Amino acid sequence: MPGSAALAGAVLGALLALAAATLTPIHRAGYCAFYEECGRNPEVNVSLVQSNVPCLSNTPARAATSAVLALLRTVCPELVREDNETTFVCCNLAQLSALQLSVALSGTVLSRCPACARNFANLYCNNICSPDQSLFTNVTRVVNRTAADGTPQLAVIEYQCFYRQYYADAAFASCKGVRLPATGGYAIDTMCGRYGARLCTTQRWLDFQGDKNNGLAPLQIDYRLVPNGTQPGDGVEPLGAQAWRCDQPLSDEEQACSCQDCAESCPPVAAPADPPPPFRLGDADGALVLCGLLFGLLAIAFVSALLCRRRRSKEGFTPQPAAPRAAGCSARLGDASHRVLARAFRWWGTLVARHPAAVLAAAAVLAGGLSAGLVTLRLTTDPVELWSAPGSRARQEKAFYDEHFGPFLRTNQVIVTAPGQPGSGYESVVLGAKNFSGVLSEEVLRALLELQEQLAAATAWAPVAGREVTLSDVCYAPLNPSQPSLGDCCVNSVTQYFQNNGTRLALTATQTSGKVTGTVDWRDHLIYCVNSPLSFKDITALELSCMAQYGGPVFPYIALGGYPDSEYTEAEALIVTYSLNNFPRDDPRHEWVLSWESRFLEVVGDFQRTHSPNLSVAFMAERSLEDEINRTTADDIPVFAVSYLVVFVYIALALGEYTAWRRVLVESKVTLALGGIAVVLGAVFASMGFLALLGLPSSLIIIEVVPFLVLAVGADNIFIFVQEYQQSQREPGETREQHIGRVLARVAPSMLLCSLSEVICFLLGALSSMPAVRTFALTAALAIAFDFLLQISGFVALLALDVRRQEAARFDLCCCCGMEKGGPAGPGVRLLRPLLRRCLAPLLLHRLARPVVVLLFLFLACAGLYLMLQVPVGLDQELSMPKDSYMLQYFAALNQYLAVGLPTYFVTTGGYDFSSTNGTNGICSSAGCDSDSLTNTIQYATLFSNVSYIAIPANSWVDDFLDWLNPTGRCCRIHRFGNLTGEFCPSTSSDLSCLGGQCLNATRRPTVEEFERFLPWFLHDRPTLQCAKGGLGAYDTAVSMDANGTILASRFMAYQSPLRTSQEYTAALRAARALAEEITATLRRVPGTRPDFRVFPYTVTYVYYEQYLTVVAEGVVTLALCLVPTFAVSFLLLGMDLRSSAATLLTIAMILVDTVGAMALWGVPYNAVALINLVAAVGISVEFVSHLTCAFALSTQPGRAARAADALVTMGSKVVAGVALTNLPGIVVLAFAKAQLIQIFFFRLNLIITLVGLAHGLLFLPVLLSYVGPSPRVPAGDTQGDTKGVAGLALGNPGFQEKAPGSGPG
Repeated sequence: MPGSAALAGAVLGALLALAAATLTPIHRAGYCAFYEECGRNPEVNVSLVQSNVPCLSNTPARAATSAVLALLRTVCPELVREDNETTFVCCNLAQLSALQLSVALSGTVLSRCPACARNFANLYCNNICSPDQSLFTNVTRVVNRTAADGTPQLAVIEYQCFYRQYYADAAFASCKGVRLPATGGYAIDTMCGRYGARLCTTQRWLDFQGDKNNGLAPLQIDYRLVPNGTQPGDGVEPLGAQAWRCDQPLSDEEQACSCQDCAESCPPVAAPADPPPPFRLGDADGALVLCGLLFGLLAIAFVSALLCRRRRSKEGFTPQPAAPRAAGCSARLGDASHRVLARAFRWWGTLVARHPAAVLAAAAVLAGGLSAGLVTLRLTTDPVELWSAPGSRARQEKAFYDEHFGPFLRTNQVIVTAPGQPGSGYESVVLGAKNFSGVLSEEVLRALLELQEQLAAATAWAPVAGREVTLSDVCYAPLNPSQPSLGDCCVNSVTQYFQNNGTRLALTATQTSGKVTGTVDWRDHLIYCVNSPLSFKDITALELSCMAQYGGPVFPYIALGGYPDSEYTEAEALIVTYSLNNFPRDDPRHEWVLSWESRFLEVVGDFQRTHSPNLSVAFMAERSLEDEINRTTADDIPVFAVSYLVVFVYIALALGEYTAWRRVLVESKVTLALGGIAVVLGAVFASMGFLALLGLPSSLIIIEVVPFLVLAVGADNIFIFVQEYQQSQREPGETREQHIGRVLARVAPSMLLCSLSEVICFLLGALSSMPAVRTFALTAALAIAFDFLLQISGFVALLALDVRRQEAARFDLCCCCGMEKGGPAGPGVRLLRPLLRRCLAPLLLHRLARPVVVLLFLFLACAGLYLMLQVPVGLDQELSMPKDSYMLQYFAALNQYLAVGLPTYFVTTGGYDFSSTNGTNGICSSAGCDSDSLTNTIQYATLFSNVSYIAIPANSWVDDFLDWLNPTGRCCRIHRFGNLTGEFCPSTSSDLSCLGGQCLNATRRPTVEEFERFLPWFLHDRPTLQCAKGGLGAYDTAVSMDANGTILASRFMAYQSPLRTSQEYTAALRAARALAEEITATLRRVPGTRPDFRVFPYTVTYVYYEQYLTVVAEGVVTLALCLVPTFAVSFLLLGMDLRSSAATLLTIAMILVDTVGAMALWGVPYNAVALINLVAAVGISVEFVSHLTCAFALSTQPGRAARAADALVTMGSKVVAGVALTNLPGIVVLAFAKAQLIQIFFFRLNLIITLVGLAHGLLFLPVLLSYVGPSPRVPAGDTQGDTKGVAGLALGNPGFQEKAPGSGPG
């Protein structure tokens, strides 16, 4: 490109010729272009740092005086001649002192990268003091001025500065990566005006330095970058001095810039391993293929077994009906236990039937006494207490964080959009063309400002405290935490670029840029601030600050949302965030903040309704989640009440056996049904009251789930007992009480089997670490135990009274009235039992149907296994809200518009020596720090945010503390004399005692004593323009120290990527913990670190999402533990019957597998709520399965198929009536609940559990038993004729001896 370079040089020469003849005629080495100071620039109205402009002086450079030379060695060492040569300069002591102040201001930000700091200082050193100043400087504008002694002077207010392109590029390259530890952003953001770091270039960087409107430059400097190999002409020689590379140390004693500030210094960073790809076999889903193969193998094995059996039959080995087998030792032991149980229950039933009133009174006293404990019941609504174990890692880390840093801030947020509002283009005189979205209009900004003014003026009444609460009482005020005013409150909003001042929003000014003159307004200021949010003054004629009213910056990615590629003016959403202090629940101020948040919701709700025609307003307060959950619980109480009422009505009507219309009132069992329901509720209340007396809190989920579970179990037992009594005939000479005792002896062992299995199952489930699961399991175990005890006592007594009433022909519900005595004309109307006998049993157990049923359920099991892997783990926040909640709109807006996630803290525990040089280097990220330091490691993680989920690197109080100590700045100074000798001198102080009082005499690491002395000063130093590194606000709460100054804990804040789903939140937690463990291992190698020291990540969501790291494994273990007692109890109570117990276990396991598989099809995620329902599913499955297994094992029919049909007809009808038809009506009603949690986890999941359990218990289990069930057994020493007696002692009933239709070869 030589032609282009020559053309550029010619243009520069022509421009130079226009001014050279009059103001800088001499361009020669050893000559100045200006010298000395000529007062203020009359064209600069607002200057953040008062500086003078130089006087025009195209004269030879002056020899430096001793004072100038001494200061020059500190500020501009490259200009000092060595070897006793005379040093010439073009600045006097006053100019050099002003330069020192300017270099100190930039050095505070840039000193962490020595090469950048030196290069940036050299730019100004050469501009102001170089003895060859006239070679590269050309003054273009001056103004007349009269000196104090009356001498006329020319003050320079604009000049051209010529740099070689390579020199300027090298200087810019050394600085473009320097970080600001307090924000995680780049220093160049503050040094490139409206372009920010993303769009900054060498020319734009220098243009901003030379812009007189930036608040720092005293005059206008027109930087001209001369292409390499060209000359401007007329004697001008562009400056081409040495520029240090950022990876180059300035001397042997100094270090190069660190990796965080200089990409060239970074060691090769290996990308983290990609997550393992989905398991595939070829192009197919690997899990699907394996499940298909499993089904194929099982199907082949099953069909092969059938074919072998058929072949044996063809060869003459036709199986005969299995004869009762002689019992072995284990069988005899089982039979003996059955006899003992049967005799005990028969004696007990007879006793209760003889004294029903006394038994009922005792049962009522016991249940009522335990239920009285409900007055001490504590309901836990805090999600942390429900789902996170007190001893869990997340809870311990939360407790540590809260102890040392206080609870996490409370967030109240408003998201405003303007759907349908058209955007507009804007041509800025200063900043160029920009597009503005519809929401970024003056009308919307004024509406937003009005809302914030209303919230600032809002007061709320705290009834317990008896006082009015204002925003300043509860707000987070980082720069004035002790006595905050409303202006000190941390409110992040786009209107804070105007300090929430409507007058500033309305400002306009006339401005000339080049040859163009126009008007600048709020849009120009906004364009500037979103790209340079740390600026104290924009470059427009408005001369407004970008800093918020409370004194901190407003970052555009927090105040704006929905913008493309950092085009902030095209944002679709305005985000207002109020940060409030959080207090422990037992702190009186907790009520203050809750009261103000309630008022916040009222004010924003009114704002939403007022502006609904034009604006969409989504909002939330910290209390909103808990409020909405509690509201929907209250709203859905009627739904639950109707659900239970439907179940009660069904039980009351279905329990009776009606023979004639005229006997309906006698044969009705409404009173008995209500008594049975009272027994169930009494068991539930007794269990909850008992646990309340023990101090265990309950929860809403227990109130919602446990009654359903116990009702299913209790109703099943009630139907079995009552229908068994209705179907049995009183034996000759047998009294009513003996009849009841005999029936109880037949059914109670089955009830005991199921209840004992469920109790042990839930007790093992109580081993779960999740408090809600543990409390649910304990409550369920006790409720089922109490239910069994009350049923064999109170309900037996109620049945005895009801039988006495019915035999006396008294009306139900009104026993004072009746009809003539007389028995029923015949058996009552029965629907289920005949249906099962005539239709289902013959069809299901047909020789051709049974293989189809087995293959179908094997297919469902394998499909369930595959679908289990597709079930999402977690619970998205949206699902916890009712469908009419305002929070759903907020969550949708949050997911759509938020550009950055939650702050994540990396917390260090005690046991690390920050004050040692090694300890400091192990944490910091500036020059001289370890490459694997804490902050460098987090910085590396941000390079792979798709894996680490960290978007913005951690701020670092250690880095800013080191910068604050840098002696080239004025941050850390000590009073050298006077009354304050030895005390801290703020950067804003002009006290003479502070001159030369830098805390450190050289750029180095502080000693241990210096570290401990100066750190408290740093943490409480308010940041100012003179010292932007003060720690107040950013770090004063980031370090926890004891009275001796020992650091007990510290934190380093990073920002997560925006997270949308619970799976992403869980992955972010897993990645952050892995990163923290890597840092811990590194820092433990630092000398002096205790072995128990560690680093852990913390954010407010971790305590909720930690459960999902282990909920799958914990669920598998919990459900497996629940299955163990089911098998063990069945094995023991069925007389060591391995086949029946195995069939029970297999069927329940298949129910669970198919239930979880169906969850994937119906959009039910797996989480702790689902786990509670799955644990309950085990209990309900026991009811579906165990009764039928018992009936089969003790049936006296000759073949397996006949026994399976017998069990299906006799016990299946009771199970359907007692479990399925009891649950289904109540479950269906829950579909009308408002809460999505109830619809998904109680309606959908319970419906799945009931239907899947019914299908397996009524279809699969009888077929399975017809193939693999045990043969009938006769106890040793008995004859075959005695089998009926043994069966009666166990689980037999008269229906078991009926000839089952459809019987075939077993």
